[in-house]
Amino acid sequence: MDKFFKISERGSDVRTEIMGGLTTFFAMAYIVFVNPNQVAGEGATGWLAGAAAEAGMDVSAQLGQIWNSVFIASIIGAIIGTLLMAFVAKMPFAQACGMGLNAFFCSSFISASVFGGVNVIEGYHAGMVIIFISGLVFLLLSVTGAREYIAKALPDCLKKAIPAGIGLFIAMIGLKNAGLIQANQYTFVQFVDIHGAITDANANGTDWKLAVVPALVAFVGLLLIAIFEHYHVKGSVILSILICSVLYYVCMTEVPNFDLSAIGQTFKDFGEVGIVGIFDGQAWSDAFVNAPVGGVFNAIMLIITFCLVDMFDTIGTLYGTASQAGMLDENGDPIDVNKSMLCDSVATVAGAVLGTSTVTTFVESSSGVAAGARTGLASLVTSICFALCLFLSPLASIIPSAATAPALIYVGVLMMKSFAKVNMDDITSAVPAFLALIMMPLTYSIANGIGIGAIAYVVLSAVTGKYQKKDIIITIIALLFMLKFVFVTM
Repeated sequence: MDKFFKISERGSDVRTEIMGGLTTFFAMAYIVFVNPNQVAGEGATGWLAGAAAEAGMDVSAQLGQIWNSVFIASIIGAIIGTLLMAFVAKMPFAQACGMGLNAFFCSSFISASVFGGVNVIEGYHAGMVIIFISGLVFLLLSVTGAREYIAKALPDCLKKAIPAGIGLFIAMIGLKNAGLIQANQYTFVQFVDIHGAITDANANGTDWKLAVVPALVAFVGLLLIAIFEHYHVKGSVILSILICSVLYYVCMTEVPNFDLSAIGQTFKDFGEVGIVGIFDGQAWSDAFVNAPVGGVFNAIMLIITFCLVDMFDTIGTLYGTASQAGMLDENGDPIDVNKSMLCDSVATVAGAVLGTSTVTTFVESSSGVAAGARTGLASLVTSICFALCLFLSPLASIIPSAATAPALIYVGVLMMKSFAKVNMDDITSAVPAFLALIMMPLTYSIANGIGIGAIAYVVLSAVTGKYQKKDIIITIIALLFMLKFVFVTM
């Protein structure tokens, strides 16, 4: 084992690797609860089902089936991806469904189906086809080495801005889901109106706690994560989720319904709805002809978008985590970076077959690296922990969004670090980086942020005489996004 994983060679030991693997798992275990919520709009009783009901549509049963399917698929996808990292790349990196990408999937296929009058299950399956194809493209780029070339050819300012923008986007989703920020017809958004909720409750006899408690619980949860992190408490995020879940039910004076029979139903829905998606001929037709995708061009743009976002997310994670671990080669690139990318692309394909959104390398792997993990043994330990989660669906179903929202906000905090490295003294770097950062949350789209940042960079580089031969790649990306903005509504 020592020889296979190169434990001694990398200055580690078995105990350290086990602890590193456990640390990584507890840092990212929130994805077990959060990912199905993000993809399925929080399931049968979530915000999407509620919005559909207000519009006179009942899609709660279908969203519940999708939630169950994604719950199982996302765990198995994480197991497969992390095992690949353990035995192929032999690196201490874990994989799971990417944050931001899951929200993008929901908006592109699930909610688009609901409000587009399309059968939600069919929209879900069409989305899986798009993810599957993007994974195959990703795999081809990885095998040929083109993916690494494209990543290295990207402007440095965008490399640093994209992860930060994704973080800001994820944080906004968390703030919105918890009710910490609300819509305002005059200012666009506002902080939760505690006084207004209490006033309305007194006037109309409504329960002010429905609006206030989730927001306050989420705020407390974020502070708890920060406090735990300061004192280096292991599993700070998952611990905060559990504490906030209890706090939520105490404040709401409710008792959660813990139904063990849900385990069987979860696996049943996974078998009947989840894993069958890409094997359905109708799904392939829907992906390229019918709504919610809306045609071949739209499908191609979605495939490219998922590829681009996953590529940038993975590259940023690999470089950042490998740098933290001192596992860079003489050129400043992560050791065995091609193998890590290959594992990432295979995991994406596997995730699509199973029925979940893009599987990618997780930035929380850095927590395990910080605990001393240096080899694939840590990843093996993490994957075993994920396997145990397959039977936690009853627990996941009673975790309120107010408890998981702080995890999203905290991930946003972590991902914002990269923006500090942008050269803000060079305006030709600062403006594209800022646009990529701010446009992701403001347009509610990671892809839009990337596209706008790329277009700005190409124009500024050309006008100021800084355009170089290597900028051909980003020029192609900018042109593709210009076509998307003109021909695709997203």
